[in-house]
Parts: sequence; C-alpha cells; structure tokens
Amino acid sequence: MPLRASDIVPISEARARLTELAEDVVGSGAEKVLTKNGASYVALVDARRLDYYHALEAEHASLVLANDAITGLEQALAGEFVSDAELDRALSSLPAA
Repeated sequence: MPLRASDIVPISEARARLTELAEDVVGSGAEKVLTKNGASYVALVDARRLDYYHALEAEHASLVLANDAITGLEQALAGEFVSDAELDRALSSLPAA
C-alpha cells in the first residue's frame, strides 16, 4: 500500500495525536511514518503486520541458509573443496561474534 501525504507525520505532531494515529493504523492498515527534522525516523505499524513482517524475515533467512547448503553440497559433489589453510585464513578474517 503506497504512503499518502497524510501517512507522514512529524514526530512533534505525533506526540499529541498518538491515540488517533494508532487507531488509524489498526483500523485502516495504513502505516504511518513519523519524521524528525524532515527525515523518516520511525513508523507506526499494526502489531499483527509487524508479526507478519518478522515471520517473512525468518522465512527468508531459512531460504538463504537452505540455498547456501544446496550450493555447498553441489560443490562437494563436484569435488570442489577448500584447503585447510584457506579455511583457516577465511575463518580468521571473520569478525569476532
């Protein structure tokens, strides 16, 4: 759903209208973008839609991991392996978790 001008609200105005804005978000499903100094800052989104967005993100992450696993298996079946030294170099260049 595209944003309308009425869906973009300065955060200073949102303070006074929070209940009204929240009811509009829940009632119409129209997300609101709150701005600070004229730039996008935060958004008001229906909690159910936020749950849906999180589920989509998790599903996407699972698909990416599955695709990487398939790629690794295909490479292994093709005999494409990395030497121990290359693996050590690659792992040592990763940032600490």
